[in-house]
Amino acid sequence: MTSPTSASELRPLALGELIDRAVTFWRGHLKPLFLLSLGYSLVNYIATKGVLQLTRWLSPMLYEPDRPQPTLESLGRIAGSTALWLALFMFLIWSYWLAMVASSRYIVSAQLGTPVSPKESLRRGFSMLGPVTGAFLLSLLWSTGVSLLLTVPGGVLVVAGGIATAMDSSVLGTVLMVVGILLAGLGLLAAFLWYFLRFLLLPPVLAMEDLGAWAAFKRSRALLAGHVEPGFLGRGMVRAMILFTVVSLILFSVHLVFSIPSWLVMLPYGNPFDAGTLARTPQLLLVPVEILQVAAQAFFSPVNFVACAFFYVDMRVRREGLDLEQRMGSEPPSTQAA
Repeated sequence: MTSPTSASELRPLALGELIDRAVTFWRGHLKPLFLLSLGYSLVNYIATKGVLQLTRWLSPMLYEPDRPQPTLESLGRIAGSTALWLALFMFLIWSYWLAMVASSRYIVSAQLGTPVSPKESLRRGFSMLGPVTGAFLLSLLWSTGVSLLLTVPGGVLVVAGGIATAMDSSVLGTVLMVVGILLAGLGLLAAFLWYFLRFLLLPPVLAMEDLGAWAAFKRSRALLAGHVEPGFLGRGMVRAMILFTVVSLILFSVHLVFSIPSWLVMLPYGNPFDAGTLARTPQLLLVPVEILQVAAQAFFSPVNFVACAFFYVDMRVRREGLDLEQRMGSEPPSTQAA
């Protein structure tokens, strides 16, 4: 049963108000949100550190300042290292979804007046391990097609540039290849942004609705599709893009601030942004400041979880009248006169 107070507060929100309420909720639930995010952050840090050390052993030439000319064997090792980093990237997204499912269970339940404990939220996350994995694999297949579609124009220009160069039109070939590479890069960036926007509501759907992978996949699409207000800014995807961009910029700024200690530790050993410097820096100095970054991430990253969960509730309020449903559920039964 929903409390009357929380039910009365449900209504369509402007994006600014939604972000403000999300930050207020985060400030009021710092400890449980931190605990829900800490395990996810630590697992990601351990996985990233492990892949880094493994690729240092597998492809040391990538971390040497004077890299030797690549041989056939070294090219194979570099390909193996690239595959490891790609697998890590997919694992990080998968674990992000799992963490968001658990956090969304806690956040949305509290917002609807039926709060659950962090332990129960984690239990929900692990119970949805199969649907989360299935939906994640579906999202990868879908996004692969979109990525190919968005990079085709740039790829065509690169191929055309190669053909022009082979036909002794070096200037034209160079121009076409440069433009093609830039266009392909923009296509990949657009595909990356599309991925996070298209599946923004999938974890909250899995957290709050008993659906399988395919049903949740379609459900999240239905919540985002079309307009919820008149005009361009009233489109669901546009609202999601604005929300995602604002929250991402906030978290990126925080990440930069807490990256400064690790940069200072690496500075005596070379350029902090060079892979070789990362390899040369003693781990006894680097790990403590990286743990500080992990703690900061666990502290601040729930802002994104809260914003997405609030956006899920807002879309249901706008599309399905969730606020009216909750108010009706919170009203005490009427008593008839004797």
